[in-house]
Amino acid sequence: MKKLLAVLLATLALNVNAADKLTVGATAVPHAELLEFVKPMLAKQGVDLEVKVFTDYVQPNVQVAEKRLDANFFQHKPYLDEFNKGKGTNLVSIVGVHVEPFGAYSQKIKKLADLKEGATVAIPNDATNGGRALLLLAKAGVITLKDAGNILATAKDIASNPKKLKFRELEAATLPRVLNQVDLALINTNYALEAKLNPSKDALVIEGGESPYVNILVSRADNKDNPALKKLAVALTSPEVKKFILEKYKGAVVPAF
Repeated sequence: MKKLLAVLLATLALNVNAADKLTVGATAVPHAELLEFVKPMLAKQGVDLEVKVFTDYVQPNVQVAEKRLDANFFQHKPYLDEFNKGKGTNLVSIVGVHVEPFGAYSQKIKKLADLKEGATVAIPNDATNGGRALLLLAKAGVITLKDAGNILATAKDIASNPKKLKFRELEAATLPRVLNQVDLALINTNYALEAKLNPSKDALVIEGGESPYVNILVSRADNKDNPALKKLAVALTSPEVKKFILEKYKGAVVPAF
């Protein structure tokens, strides 16, 4: 009986240890919230999901490339492509999950037409999100660009700037904190939500549902067939997650599946 009990205990311990561990880096809102939501679903499938929260857009990719993380969830494809090109990494998209419509916010004006000549506009300092900000302003008629389709546009690519706006390029995460110091700030929705801004109500202008900037689950090319990662991809695009996104974020985050 003792031998049988010992065998059973050993088997139980083996099964506990056999759970697949998956460590994923994410920004807090909504990415980490979505990962926490699917954690119980994955646990039932034998996957132990650990979520590590980051406040920047660089370290999550660096740590996946260095194999300190299995995957990350915070970025869109244009940003990933630019990162791979600039850093020489080989990170790949696993699945698209949602769109966070990019918006322009202000504490000094109520509509874009109220921007005064020489007003200061803050935009993200990374190439893809900076370009995204300028494209949104161009679409709103505030400026025009030399190439209306250039997703990597910078201030140097502005063809006309009737109001002589002054552009400040800042770290994306800091933009909500400088909102009271500038006339307008173009802010990624994840950071807007963290700052208690409501994109559907507070944004003076915001991207529509046609945005190509789908947020993706990312890993290394040599890890893309990881069974635990595939289970996470399925969970993140499940009907349960779609319902969670629609009910919790009320249009500030839009399912892409």
